[in-house]
Amino acid sequence: MASPTYAGKGLAFCLLFSACFLFLFQDVNGYEPNWKSLDSRPLPGWYDDAKLGIFVHWGVFSVPSFSSEWFWYRWKGIKAPPVVEFMEKNYKPDFTYADFGKEFTAEFFDGNKWADMFGKSGAKYVVFVSKHHEGYTNWPSKYSFSWNSMALGPKKDIVGELMNATRSRTDLRFGLYHSMYEWFHPLYLKDKASGYKTQDFVNAKTLPELYEIVETYKPEVVWSDGDWEAPDVYWKSKEFLAWLYTNSPVKDTVVVNDRWGSNANCTHGGFYTCGDRFNPGVIQKHKWENAMTIDKRSWGYRRDAPLSDYLSIEELLQTFIITISCGGNMLMNVGPPKHGQIAPIYEERLTQMGSWLEVNGEGVYASRPWTYQNETVTKGVWYTKKTETSGTSVYAFVFYWPDTEILSLDLPQVSSATKVSLLGYPALFNFHTRSPRGLDISVPPIAVSKMPCQWVWVFKITAVEN
Repeated sequence: MASPTYAGKGLAFCLLFSACFLFLFQDVNGYEPNWKSLDSRPLPGWYDDAKLGIFVHWGVFSVPSFSSEWFWYRWKGIKAPPVVEFMEKNYKPDFTYADFGKEFTAEFFDGNKWADMFGKSGAKYVVFVSKHHEGYTNWPSKYSFSWNSMALGPKKDIVGELMNATRSRTDLRFGLYHSMYEWFHPLYLKDKASGYKTQDFVNAKTLPELYEIVETYKPEVVWSDGDWEAPDVYWKSKEFLAWLYTNSPVKDTVVVNDRWGSNANCTHGGFYTCGDRFNPGVIQKHKWENAMTIDKRSWGYRRDAPLSDYLSIEELLQTFIITISCGGNMLMNVGPPKHGQIAPIYEERLTQMGSWLEVNGEGVYASRPWTYQNETVTKGVWYTKKTETSGTSVYAFVFYWPDTEILSLDLPQVSSATKVSLLGYPALFNFHTRSPRGLDISVPPIAVSKMPCQWVWVFKITAVEN
């Protein structure tokens, strides 16, 4: 299938643009375009403290809103039968994917409402999809010509509107996702056919777009994707990151992931993602992120998704707590429909997450993994810690409220100064030490109206000796 229109007359300009930026690296006095130098950059501290981010997948794929955000590829790439049958049943034979563009109307999109909703979730950063693998840009890119949100569809700079709303109405850090490749772009397909010996697509499209979004929107997260078919040398990733860390307007605060080439995943970059929905359940040596979805099956909106395909708040919280206990952040995805009004199921989950964090955020934000990640004697208990001048406090996240009057924990080594409390509840709890270590917490009957939250309760144990 022919891809959306790409104006060849801009190719020479794009190549010159890219070359001018690459020239900067000859005089870089900061980070050099090699992994040893780039990987030596400390991850800005705000990211590890934040713990929770909101991911937003929105684009032309939100129009068919069937199968997933990979709709076009499944239709014209691998020709998946359900998608082919869907198109044959509902659209005329000569309908193209580009025809969906004008139906990406975004008439209910309101950046202020989105920003307010994300702010209420308790998240500390948002990562918006500026361009997915379909190539459509949610900003008026000079390098996407007629295939962008100002030229076709919403007739808006969606990235700009959301950025302004986020920064003016919340304390969330604003970040952008960007796909390195595009399924059906002719320049990419040409480079691929050459075995990636040519780099016309990178020089004309990928790099110019990356520089453009950084210079224009100053994202504090640059979340790369679509890199896996070619190595970092093809993408010129190291050159871009050297500029990003040394000369860009966000050089001191920006964080990046690890998707910069087929040889970089889970090996190089800022924080590691290693794969979608990565949640190893054990502590990792390097800072990592669990990029996951509220809809279990898709990153984009699906009109035919049943309620059972959405994670419950209990499932979300348990996933989140296991993630942070093992040193990760969680990037929780919502997929808005084409009109831009975020569906109530997503709004409910975000609001529930925010209400829980209002009570229990002390054990989450700026916490660190403890010596032990989860309890051995009682199922469904995970830990974080905070260390201050007064000592170490351990936070025990209890997935299931005790069905007896005793909560047994085998791992914390308490001291004579230890106190036990339940976050959001005013009274201290009595406890007895276990042998050789641990404690039995006496849990009195608490009226439902006095419970600090509805799901996952957090016990704070102070003055822990290990």
